[in-house]
Amino acid sequence: MLRQKLTKLDIPDNSGIYIFRDAKKRPLYIGRATSLHDRTLSYFSPDIIETRGPRIVDMVTKAVGITWQETSSVLEAIFLESALIKKYQPYYNVDERDDKSSLYLIITNEEWPRVFLERVRDYDQKKEQGVLPYDVKHCFGPFLHTGLIKEALKILRRLFPFRDKKANDPKHEAFYRALGRSPERDSDRDREQYQKTIDHLVLFFQGKKNQLQRDLEREMKEYVKKLEFEEADKAKKLIYALDHINDIALLKRDLRQNARPFRIEAYDIAHMGGTNVVGAMVVLTDGQLDNSQYRKFKISEERSHDIAGLAEVLSRRLNHTEWQYPDLIVLDGNEVQKAAAEAVLKARRIGIPVVAVTKDDKHKADRLIGNDELIKEYKLDIIALNAECHRFAIAYHRQRRRDIIPR
Repeated sequence: MLRQKLTKLDIPDNSGIYIFRDAKKRPLYIGRATSLHDRTLSYFSPDIIETRGPRIVDMVTKAVGITWQETSSVLEAIFLESALIKKYQPYYNVDERDDKSSLYLIITNEEWPRVFLERVRDYDQKKEQGVLPYDVKHCFGPFLHTGLIKEALKILRRLFPFRDKKANDPKHEAFYRALGRSPERDSDRDREQYQKTIDHLVLFFQGKKNQLQRDLEREMKEYVKKLEFEEADKAKKLIYALDHINDIALLKRDLRQNARPFRIEAYDIAHMGGTNVVGAMVVLTDGQLDNSQYRKFKISEERSHDIAGLAEVLSRRLNHTEWQYPDLIVLDGNEVQKAAAEAVLKARRIGIPVVAVTKDDKHKADRLIGNDELIKEYKLDIIALNAECHRFAIAYHRQRRRDIIPR
């Protein structure tokens, strides 16, 4: 009996993928686990039919063996599982393979390729109709756990900065370049380096992390021979990062598939000499700009200065209880602006942390004032979103001036 065999096997308590096999050693089902030991044993629990359903029970009765492959991270296991399912097409993975709410991971066939997720249902429909708005170089998946793959891609983008679906919008691209999550595009060398990044991503998405590490080690040695020590150091750090990926966010997402996304809202006031005063709100949700949530505010004449204007904007925003409240508020200013915002929140008994961004003479972020832990974790997001909000506020202010004083 398979259960008895399983108890005799030394299955590790590490992340990885497992494969249930039939008498001819063909894969019946491929799964991913944070703990291979605990996950495989769970298939023989008394409540398996309630927790996994009759289809999986049928699979277990037909399986005669289990094999597994350890991975150094949950992130690696996610893509290895997908690659193996696509390769072997196990019969009992069919439900996951055909789920139309799942996501594909797309890499476009462009001079500067884009990397993004596309819903299976939309992609298949557009492809069938011949109306895909991009040329596809690689398509990975489908990935059933949408929250998990989104979180995984966010982690990978920090290691391998790539252009996303909206990268052809210069303002969008500039924002993510400021975060260090999109490549520089100033020279042929940048294009060459970016193609290497895409090649590295493809290997990772294919579940070929060992080959990726060998390629990086070879590149590092080549850079040293060419005396390009800065590039060699980048390759060395990347090799280290791949072996020390922080899985905490993925583990949380895996345990709570419907976890609430982390939302940051930034506010800014724009005017000229106290006239045509406007306010702006921009939103970052789980590290992604959410343009559909941007808001513009015309400020009352009697509030024609920054502090009063900020208080009015924040008050009006909080009146919209149908909008999801943010987990963090970012302001342009110092302790004064921060105190004004906190007073508005306190009056409504709303506990949202506030961070103020103080600028230097060149209008660059000089100091962040607020919760130290939040600043440490979200520093780049805070600075970049503050700059995006300033841009959005200035654009709205100029629009208002043109409308009031036509040329």
